[in-house]
Order: sequence, then C-alpha cells, then structure tokens
Amino acid sequence: MEAVEQFVDSAGARIWSCVSGNPDGKPVLMFNGGPGCSDYMAPVAALLEDRCRVVRFESRGCGRSDWDGRYELATTVADADAVRCHYGMDGCVLLGHSQGPNHALVHALRHPDNIAGIIGIAGGKIVDDRHWSAEFHRRWDETGGDLQGLEFHADPEVNRIGNASWREYCRSEFIQRDLSRLPLPVAFINGEADIRPNWPTRQLSALLPRARYLEIEGAAHMLWFTHAEALQRELHAALDWIAESEAG
Repeated sequence: MEAVEQFVDSAGARIWSCVSGNPDGKPVLMFNGGPGCSDYMAPVAALLEDRCRVVRFESRGCGRSDWDGRYELATTVADADAVRCHYGMDGCVLLGHSQGPNHALVHALRHPDNIAGIIGIAGGKIVDDRHWSAEFHRRWDETGGDLQGLEFHADPEVNRIGNASWREYCRSEFIQRDLSRLPLPVAFINGEADIRPNWPTRQLSALLPRARYLEIEGAAHMLWFTHAEALQRELHAALDWIAESEAG
C-alpha cells in the first residue's frame, strides 16, 4: 500500500502519523530517537514493508505534531499508545532507534498484553552514567554526530524535558525488577562502530529474560545508510524469532 499520512488525537493533541506497507502484514509501530527527532525512519520502514504494516509517528513537539510543552515520558508513551489504538495494532511489534527502544520498553511494560515483541536498533539503555555520556560526546565531536546529513524539526524543549524525565525514570525503584520480568522477546541490533557506547545495551539484554543482542560489524549509528542489506536481514530474523515466540 502507498504511504498514507493521518493525524491522531491524543488527549486533545494532534499527533502526526504515517502508515505504509503490507495491509495484511504484521503491525509494527516505530519510535524515533531523540528525544526531539522529527520523522526520519522511512528508509527503515521500507526494509519491512513487504511483510509488515508499518506505522511511523512524530512525538508531541516534533515535526508536524502539536507543540504544547507537554513532553514528559508519560505523555510520550501515552501518545504512542493513542497511535497504536487508532490503527488497531493489537499484537504489534514495537521498533525503536536510538532513544526509541527505551520508549518502546516503557510502552511494553505498561501495555504488555498488546505487544508481541520489541526490536531495538542502535540503542537501549536504562543507565544515567556520566562516563557513558562523556564518551558519547567525545565520539560525537569526532564524527560530527554521524547523522548522515539528517536535520530535525522540533521544539528544543522536547530534548531537555524528555531527557530529564527519562533520567528520573531510570532512578525509579522498581525499573530493573520490572524489566527482569518482562515476558516479551526483545531483539537488539546495534552497530559495532556506533557513537553511542554499546555496553548499556548489552547489559540491558542480559537483564531481560527473553532478549538477544548482536552487532553489525563496521556499522555506525544510522545503520541503514551503510549496511541496509545486513540490517534488513537482521530485522527479518528478529521478526521471525518474535513470530516463533508467539506460536509457542
């Protein structure tokens, strides 16, 4: 099917969304990175559209969605669920990039019965670590951000409020307990040369009861620009693994 754009109402805010791919395929809901990134994951959606019905959306304060200053983690997750419900995506796979896997995990913890599994690309962490941050910024300065020329349109407050809200969530009392009990399959696909150090994702993968982790050699943060074939292969393998988990 051709891509169709729609606005979804979420507690009075308009959230931009786009659906594409196989209308009879496995539903996949995509989470952008950031916080504060407008839509940039159409190339990733294209790797799945032969077998999946893919929905992308822009979080509140990003791109074409409403900018209203309500950018806390709880609101972001609620907006994602409004999009999921609008498209009737029960049993869907959540797929996130960079910060996106974190939001997908929170969404799954709050709505586990409606989710089949999670795929994280180049991200996934539940730590607020100064050494990790320092190394990330050193690599960012060396590479210029490794964004392959992408530019984002968003309220600057999204990043500030979203990051503060995420750090607070990471300090919550029961986060590690809850993640260690999450019954869903979670597949992490990272780039070996990512500007974001990968150790927190490996750590998170070891904590989750049904997770697997792999790195694509030579791939950086935006894996699809340089390693699209390898990424597509691993995405389809992750979908197969999730489908096998559902079946039995």
